[in-house]
Amino acid sequence: MACGSFTVETVFLKTLYVLFFIELATRRVHIAGVIANPDSAWVTQQARNLSMDGGLRNVRFLIRDRDSKYTCSFDDVIRSEHARPIKTPIRSPRANALAERFVGTFRREVSDRVLILGRGHLLRVASEFEVHYNSHRPHQGICLQAPETIGFEPELVPFGEIRRRRLLGGLISEYHEAAA
Repeated sequence: MACGSFTVETVFLKTLYVLFFIELATRRVHIAGVIANPDSAWVTQQARNLSMDGGLRNVRFLIRDRDSKYTCSFDDVIRSEHARPIKTPIRSPRANALAERFVGTFRREVSDRVLILGRGHLLRVASEFEVHYNSHRPHQGICLQAPETIGFEPELVPFGEIRRRRLLGGLISEYHEAAA
């Protein structure tokens, strides 16, 4: 598992931080939270929340960067779940490549195209994108499957029975089989 954070500017020029965790094997993303001023106590609490939700079950290690908000208490929460925290080397973004790739995907597909009004709005947008990313968006590293569809064979659907569902105000489209 890897964790990371990125910033998003609001319409009112306020900087918000998004904390996320990503499972390396399945590419499943967990948006942990959005806050204006992240500190070590908040980041540690988000790790506790993920642990209580079972998100750290069967995790052997957690890759994180060297940001000062990841303190010993954060590492202790990770260790309490029998996982080993691994710090990335200094100035080496490729060491946490999947997290960096998710940040780039979120920026290209969402935050560069949506005017974020505030913390609540960003949390709703990020949560909706998280569902899309985990259940519908194909990932090249896992044979063009979505994380939640790994192990399931796609069904062939006749062309006339496909419906489009718009997400984020039409920014993203998902296609589904029409109800019978």
